[in-house]
Amino acid sequence: MLLMQRLRRASLWRLLAMLLLPLLAVVTGVELWMTRHDALEAANAAYDRSLLGALKSIDANISTASGGLSAELPYTMLEFFELTASGNVYFRVASSDGLVELGNADLPLPPGLLEPGVPRFYDATYFGESVRLAAYRRAVEGATPDSGASSVLVQVAESTRSRQEFTHRFVRRAALRDGLVLALMVLGTAATLAVALRPLARLAREVQARSPDDMTPMADTDLPADIRPLVAAANQQMARTQDLVAQQRQFLDDASHQLRTHLTTLQMQIDYARREADPTQVQHTLDAIGGEIARATRSTQQLLALGRSDTAAVELAPFDLAALLRTVALELLPRARARQIDFGIHTPTPEFMAVADSGLLREALTNLAANAIAYTPAHGTVTVSAAGDGLGWSVSVEDNGPGLPASERDALGQRYRRGSQAAAGGSGLGLAIARSIAERHRGTLRLEDRAGGPGLLAILWWPRP
Repeated sequence: MLLMQRLRRASLWRLLAMLLLPLLAVVTGVELWMTRHDALEAANAAYDRSLLGALKSIDANISTASGGLSAELPYTMLEFFELTASGNVYFRVASSDGLVELGNADLPLPPGLLEPGVPRFYDATYFGESVRLAAYRRAVEGATPDSGASSVLVQVAESTRSRQEFTHRFVRRAALRDGLVLALMVLGTAATLAVALRPLARLAREVQARSPDDMTPMADTDLPADIRPLVAAANQQMARTQDLVAQQRQFLDDASHQLRTHLTTLQMQIDYARREADPTQVQHTLDAIGGEIARATRSTQQLLALGRSDTAAVELAPFDLAALLRTVALELLPRARARQIDFGIHTPTPEFMAVADSGLLREALTNLAANAIAYTPAHGTVTVSAAGDGLGWSVSVEDNGPGLPASERDALGQRYRRGSQAAAGGSGLGLAIARSIAERHRGTLRLEDRAGGPGLLAILWWPRP
């Protein structure tokens, strides 16, 4: 775990040193081991030919023509063989009956049974020295069952010093070669990495040179194909940030305009009340001030809800949609009773589960229902309902008010955009809040004619996650 954390925090150069260099060292070590193994096999193959030649030369000088076993050793050949072996040379000629024993009688025997006519090569230790031996057993010509010498064993041994020196030289040269190759690979990789990182360094300098408010997309024309997705993602993030900044600026402009209007109206009414001597007119002015404060409070609440709907993270979770409709109905019921409006709810089941951000959805539904109550005449009807299918869920608000002309429905939902039949005192933010919350849920807000008579049907639909 600690190693992984270090690797995540390490630079590319350090990552190269921590991962690539040990890997190359392991590969080089394995290659050197294989080189040593191959060199030892090659040395044995070359030197075993000389060993086999000496074995065959001794065997060629063994004769049984005299009725017994005689061997004439090739001393000249053995002396030359000893020179080429760069060490001691040993030999042995022995009959199977033990009556003939020439040379070094205590040479180590080959492991296992020796097949007649087939030479065998093996390693052993003789007088504390590592030696390579060749053994050969052949039948004695003209041997009778009565004679004990039915076969003869010939052994030739030499010191492995020459083989070891050859192997060491071969491995040393291979190590020097592999070390040079390793150094060239590291330098080449470092040079390639430096060239590959140069566009990133240039991109970093360009980003550092930008002003804080510069959100223009970064060019990726001169960048490698592997870096372009990173630049595209950064450009996309900057576009999102730019949109968020634009929304915040729009929110501040809207809030300042809306609140400035209310404050200006309040200041004018207060100044009028101070100059007015008639108590009746002062009371009318105070009532107007109270109404303006209520409208300012409503505008402030809607502005805060609009800002939250634009910027708050959408936290999807299962919730009871029927319970949400009942909560909104209880909140708006006093307002509906004050206007003598029949306000009700309709849900498919007493408990109707859905997945959404219940807080944002409650804000949207409250604004839709409040708009319907505000624009529906007295003794009218407002119904809040919910529905769902395999594609998603929806909440709707239906009223029997004056409705909306088809030409105005598409424009409504924009901030501070009000219909031609809107009542006085509204701010034009209710539908904008509901539309923003629907879009945050990847859904839509539709305004349709009420079926079966005048009125409006507002449907907020969002898909299943």
